[in-house]
Amino acid sequence: MAAPIVETPRSGRISPQYRRSGSSKGNFEMFAWLFMRLSGVVLVVLIFVHLWTSMIAGDGIEGVDFGFVAGKWADPLWQVWDLVMLWLAMLHGTNGVRVIINDYAEKDSTRFWLKSVLYVATVVIVVLGTLVIFTFDPCPVINGVPHVADYCPAP
Repeated sequence: MAAPIVETPRSGRISPQYRRSGSSKGNFEMFAWLFMRLSGVVLVVLIFVHLWTSMIAGDGIEGVDFGFVAGKWADPLWQVWDLVMLWLAMLHGTNGVRVIINDYAEKDSTRFWLKSVLYVATVVIVVLGTLVIFTFDPCPVINGVPHVADYCPAP
């Protein structure tokens, strides 16, 4: 015989174990979740335009070489485009790996060290990538000889 169903009065109140706390961690996780959705949408646009200009328009994959990158980065629009793509991709990926570490690392010390390595690697890659984008010289002078291409300004 089945156990009888006992009805509990419904007061409309939330049981204490289900109440949300006003901790900042909850707010951080909500913003991290929102960032993943928004950055994902923006990254799709950035990446498809990047792939279109690199692979489809022009000479295709055979045309991607130093001159192609140098010509593209001679324009500040493409420098900023690639910079935004780098920053968003790194932050999006770092946030995703952070969530995986939180889900699967059982010990607090393991979680701490994995996230420390993740954050250091992210900072190094973002800083180096930013430096490469903004210090790249598309018209180098090697041994006093300017290597001028069609995208370089006339000396």
